[in-house]
Amino acid sequence: MATSQCCDNPPTLDPAYGKGAVVDNFGGLKTYISGVFDSSKPAILLAADAFGIDVPNLRDLADKLAESGFYVVVPDFFHGDPVPPNDLSQLPTWIQKHRPAKGFEDAKLVIQALKEKGVSAIGAAGFCWGAKVVVELAKSDDIKAVVLLHPSFVTVDDIKEVKVPISVLGAEIDRTTPPEVTKQFEEILSTKPEVPSYVKIFAGVQHGWTVRHEVTDKGAVEKAEEAHKDLLNWFNKYVK
Repeated sequence: MATSQCCDNPPTLDPAYGKGAVVDNFGGLKTYISGVFDSSKPAILLAADAFGIDVPNLRDLADKLAESGFYVVVPDFFHGDPVPPNDLSQLPTWIQKHRPAKGFEDAKLVIQALKEKGVSAIGAAGFCWGAKVVVELAKSDDIKAVVLLHPSFVTVDDIKEVKVPISVLGAEIDRTTPPEVTKQFEEILSTKPEVPSYVKIFAGVQHGWTVRHEVTDKGAVEKAEEAHKDLLNWFNKYVK
């Protein structure tokens, strides 16, 4: 099970944080939304890790993408039941209740809601648990591009089925998806020239570094921001 490291360094949750707003129903889900809606504007779906949509660093990233011209939605795929940061002993039971396959079904409804609003260019990024949801979306033409960040549950077979431009950002210190697995992803993608790809392993960082970094640690912030920049560049290139 891909849980050996996925919930290290749990964050402090803050449901009031961010420049955006939480709506009760977007595609059937409570959703943090950042950016002013315009049907001609590209949209990005962010699929959170097991700690859900109230993670300040995740909302900061959503706000950053919104400031760069995207309409950003961060759906609550856990229906108000993220992993409690103060009790990680519940993780095995929580995983049984919250399978990524259900998140994928919910994500399709969010994508549908965006398209019904007139949005034609949609990208998606997933963190840890959320990366499995996003790689499932990447197996169809419903979205334009994806980014997987320190993924969990993603398999070699998943990567073989990807149809849209994909970036995989992995951690050097990661028992969940170790560098040798990330390199397998890269090898598979190299045999698919019709699918643009970018794979990068970040030195000296641990699983979860992009949204669970300590904001007072300058080095950690720099590594996270490097990944955020790679993510933004990918979407600027392929989600139009």
